[in-house]
Amino acid sequence: MNILEMKDISKSFDANRVLHNVDFSVAVGEIHALLGENGAGKSTLLNILAGVYPRDTGTIVFDGMTYPHPTISQMEKVGVAFVHQELNVVNDLTVSENLFFNRELTRPFGILRAAEMITQTHELFESLGVKLDPNRKVGELKTSEKQLLEICRALHTDAKLLILDEPTTALGNDEIAHLFAILRRLRAAGRSFIFVSHKMPEVFEIADTYTVLRNGELISRGTINEAVPIQIIKDMVGEHYADKDVYLPRELGDVVLELRQFTGAGFRDVELQVRRGEVIGFTGLAGSGASEVMQAMFGAVPYSAGEILINGHKVHGEIPSFMRSQVGMLPTNRKENSVIPDFSVLDNVVSAQHALSGRQQVIRRVKELVRYEALKKRLNIRSQSPYDSIASLSGGNQQKVFLARWLNTDAKVLLLDNPTQGVDVGAKGEIYSQILDLASAGTTILINTLEIPEIMKVSDRCVVFYAGAVAAVLDHDQINEHDVMAYSTNALDSADEE
Repeated sequence: MNILEMKDISKSFDANRVLHNVDFSVAVGEIHALLGENGAGKSTLLNILAGVYPRDTGTIVFDGMTYPHPTISQMEKVGVAFVHQELNVVNDLTVSENLFFNRELTRPFGILRAAEMITQTHELFESLGVKLDPNRKVGELKTSEKQLLEICRALHTDAKLLILDEPTTALGNDEIAHLFAILRRLRAAGRSFIFVSHKMPEVFEIADTYTVLRNGELISRGTINEAVPIQIIKDMVGEHYADKDVYLPRELGDVVLELRQFTGAGFRDVELQVRRGEVIGFTGLAGSGASEVMQAMFGAVPYSAGEILINGHKVHGEIPSFMRSQVGMLPTNRKENSVIPDFSVLDNVVSAQHALSGRQQVIRRVKELVRYEALKKRLNIRSQSPYDSIASLSGGNQQKVFLARWLNTDAKVLLLDNPTQGVDVGAKGEIYSQILDLASAGTTILINTLEIPEIMKVSDRCVVFYAGAVAAVLDHDQINEHDVMAYSTNALDSADEE
């Protein structure tokens, strides 16, 4: 029995056809993976279901009822909950206030029943095994904790169908395992899920069925236990897909970046030398210190001891000091840390250069457009106009825009923290190629990721972190999932002790 049936769904934005006669259905008590590259039409289909966009043609039947013109409030009331990839929490409110946002418990005259809200939050978290303090300000939470809060908020509505858009991008391995345990328990209780992810191992671990969209059309669908990952990826990206390593060895230059006894909150005594044109992969379990080291290397968070040298010169202070030393950074969580939502694509590209040249009182727009067009061509940014909204681009193209932001400042050292978060398979391949092209041209790149295959594709060396310290530094030909995971979990040292 299906809880959702969408038939012959079509949608165009002006002359751009986004969906063409798409059929999509989800059964009761099923986890259904909706797959496809960014721009395949997944988001549009789900936004039509959620009542954000009207469809041009087709029918929507949910829980036995037909909805000719669904609205957001209508679909929420009948049991459709949407957990978006980009976080939608209010940092200045507490955890319990976020959980009840727009559904607050009140007394007469609008007075909050705060104690009841906190009690119900405790009860929900206890039932799900989530360890969050209901009284804590959300702005103090880690990204992974905010992601779990978003999911809990959707579950709190007693929704019959939950749409999870890349729910694991900010979660560590243990947190993902915990989330999947929750989903299995809820599935057994009859709840249904639409699971959107670009991570094939996760899809094959948690999903029951799948649907693949490409260029707005239905390409394939079936059950996971009869599917093959490589075939699904080929369905997603088309005939141009090639499953191959992109790594190419290169001749490296002199040391351009050095960490000496680098110590701060979450990491300690990090020693590292990186050469011109070298690509270094940082990895480790969530909370291992890898991301914290990278943030301190850009001045986003302070370090308490040790030194960082760029081209032999000590750099300290906050972000502007590192920018002037030709360091650029793509931080994790695009929405909170990279996107300037009210700016166009062009203004997002040139924003860092404006910060560096703040004393110049005249903006030379013609010169900026010339540089933008060159960067657009170099990075293959798919945008019709430089004046388009940054929000109109897919996740992969947004990441290219933010990479262009730092290339526009002539940055020679790039720090990329989880750069392919929420990016589809095809766009990932493009980003990998761009990383190696930049390295070949002499740019030094450090990439932090939990995805070991990603490190194998681009890195000359891999730095594995455990409990805030460097557990191992592996050359390219030594990088493999078994050893990296062993160092990440301290399994080798534990085995030696036994």
